[in-house]
Amino acid sequence: MVDLAAYKPYLSPALAKTTDLVIDRGEGSYLWDTDGRRYLDWVQGIAVNALGHRHPRVVAAIKAQVDKLLTASYNMVSYEPTLEWARRIAEVAPGDLGTTFFSNGGAEAVDGAIKLARAHTGRPGIIAFKGSFHGRTLGATSVTASNAKYRLGYDPLVGGIDFTTYPAAGQAPAGYTADELTDFALGQLEDLFAYQRAPQSVAAILMEPIQGEGGYVVPPTRFVQRVRELCDQHGILLIFDEIQAGFGRTGTFFASENFGVVPDIMTIGKAMAGGLPASGVVSTPAIMSSWGPGRHGGTFGGNPVVAAAGLAVLDEFAEADILTNVNTVGAYLSDKLDALMQQFPIITDSRGLGLMRAIELNHLDGSPGGDLLEAVRRSCLDKGLFTLSCGVKGNGLRFATPLNTTIAELDEGLEILTTALSEVTSKEVG
Repeated sequence: MVDLAAYKPYLSPALAKTTDLVIDRGEGSYLWDTDGRRYLDWVQGIAVNALGHRHPRVVAAIKAQVDKLLTASYNMVSYEPTLEWARRIAEVAPGDLGTTFFSNGGAEAVDGAIKLARAHTGRPGIIAFKGSFHGRTLGATSVTASNAKYRLGYDPLVGGIDFTTYPAAGQAPAGYTADELTDFALGQLEDLFAYQRAPQSVAAILMEPIQGEGGYVVPPTRFVQRVRELCDQHGILLIFDEIQAGFGRTGTFFASENFGVVPDIMTIGKAMAGGLPASGVVSTPAIMSSWGPGRHGGTFGGNPVVAAAGLAVLDEFAEADILTNVNTVGAYLSDKLDALMQQFPIITDSRGLGLMRAIELNHLDGSPGGDLLEAVRRSCLDKGLFTLSCGVKGNGLRFATPLNTTIAELDEGLEILTTALSEVTSKEVG
């Protein structure tokens, strides 16, 4: 057994862990710790391993490229895998998006998207949404509002940023319908334009088409489409953060496709390279041309090993028809979660698209059930199921299975989850 305490002096406490697990290996939907215990993994690196752990196709591509070249800096030279990766991303990107700047992580891509929007428009303002999570760099923290703790102690943050309401139940008067949520959130955005931030000073509206850390919240289609219209009306760029929702998680290649809206700039990451660190800013050639040589950069973005893994992911998506599986298995999971909501009164919502789904837990008196959620997670972990929370109030349980997961694997996890929910509900009911 690894003694974690012995290593504590060497690791920053800023990176808090949700478990004490020390993982030795993974395969598909499963992890094994250093004691040999197996866990069904419904976290998958926080939606990173779209094809599960150690997918053979991805591993083979990585090994082949490692035998040829690790890096020579994409600032200096080009690599054939990276060139081809950019072309293949253009094939699946929505609308006229298809010019990519490669970087390493989601927050880095968000920073790049903000810089690009300001460079292209010559305007300073960025509008983001309450409940959003975009990362932990200084720039990404400045547009994050899923929890005040992420911003605590870092003022002054990047200037020119305003927040408005996302059409989520917790951000509006209780009991609002989807249409009422939409009208309320749009009204808040219009008020922002009227009272605080003149639209002609806004470079971009930045939004997650489906909020991730904020609770896997799916906005009404009318809201997303109206935001697109307002951007067009005022010459504002629309940035979609697809870092968690993109690459098939919602049943379409990108979440924007669920709403019939094409952004001007899109950030991608997490699942795009099969487990290796990768991200990108994707836009049109015209918008990208605003970034002259040297106006943005990075040492490791576009790495050939990462690109080889990314190409393998795209090949597997095409040949194994991953999106069909996401929709089929996602519908099965949705039905099962709806049934659990009927069975357990502490579950007050079940939401999502494809295999981007969550349930919300609350006490019987209606107060947020973050403590209930953590009790469920602890019970699941004890029984061999690895899970992750979400939501502004920490009372959501998100499901980030591999996109090639099976119904049998879902049933295995759902059986554990049902037992855990039964234990926690019994204590709550008394």
